[in-house]
Amino acid sequence: MNGMSDPLSLSQPGAQSAQAVGSALIENAAHRLSVLVPMYNEIANVEPMLADVHDALAHYAHPWELIVVDDGSTDGTGAALERAALRRGPHVRVIRLTRNFRQTAAMQAGIDAARGDVIVTMDGDLQNDPRDIPKLVARLLTEDLDLVAGWRVNRQDGLWLRRLPSMLANRLIRRSTGLAFHDLGCSLKAFRADVLRQVRLYGEMHRFMPAWLATVTSPERMSEEPVNHRARHAGVSKYGLSRTFRVITDLLAMHFFLNFGSRPGHFFGGVGLAISSLGGLILTWLFWLKLHGEAIGARPLLSLGFFLVIGGLQFITTGVVAELLIRIYYDRGQAAPYRQREALAPAADAGWHRGGDATQA
Repeated sequence: MNGMSDPLSLSQPGAQSAQAVGSALIENAAHRLSVLVPMYNEIANVEPMLADVHDALAHYAHPWELIVVDDGSTDGTGAALERAALRRGPHVRVIRLTRNFRQTAAMQAGIDAARGDVIVTMDGDLQNDPRDIPKLVARLLTEDLDLVAGWRVNRQDGLWLRRLPSMLANRLIRRSTGLAFHDLGCSLKAFRADVLRQVRLYGEMHRFMPAWLATVTSPERMSEEPVNHRARHAGVSKYGLSRTFRVITDLLAMHFFLNFGSRPGHFFGGVGLAISSLGGLILTWLFWLKLHGEAIGARPLLSLGFFLVIGGLQFITTGVVAELLIRIYYDRGQAAPYRQREALAPAADAGWHRGGDATQA
């Protein structure tokens, strides 16, 4: 991808000074930061995660908030988050979903609640390092990008059961989308909020966020950055081989939406015309044989040609219906893929942590 710099160069010795310059420049780029962390059955990681984020952003030069989405946990994670938020202050906001809607819906809930100009997403299992957040935001703002994705160069989840699905998914996604990211599965990403809010996530689509962003912004405005990756010390991984099949299904859906999302009639109409044309050719040939005195009533091709024509017409009418639905979709907005417990959102200027604010333990 032309607009993507070589991320490995950032891990070379000379890159440390570049990162220091970026950290200095970010102080002059006025913004508000929302850090989004979805969690599911991670009660043992609640306090360590909050402590890590606060340590990493203790001297952050701009207002920031931490949004933690409890995705219907059954181990007490939600209650533990609410208790911790009371101790930490109003800049820690907890959103509790009514049941487990999975990570994508939880991330969408957090995006909908985020108030910052920059949104950073990360996992709640402590494998992402919050100390990388300022580095990602610095690149986002100083290089005028819309997305900077983390690249786990030295992954610490050594089990093949965890890494194999990720390798397969990354390869499939790269081949399907053409985006030259090395690690699309890394949850640690920094986005411009106004661009991120132009897409809606559902299914397992959080893995394809760069691809979805490519529908509203140029790939030239997306890049990646090597980040630290840590081994899991508490809790149980929620990933396995089963997610590979979900990724493949969502990959097909994503391919359809990227190419035909705004014009589904072209897809269904094209398939329908091809099938109907084949059926029409078969019936025309049989009609020609009939004119020459041959019996065609018992030929299997007669049934095949008939059903191909009917099937093609059904595809065409499906395309018309899909066009009507997509117009309704764009005209009336999108429904949220989650349900959350009632909670009052803070005022626009309230509930931000600012550099120098006292942080309770």
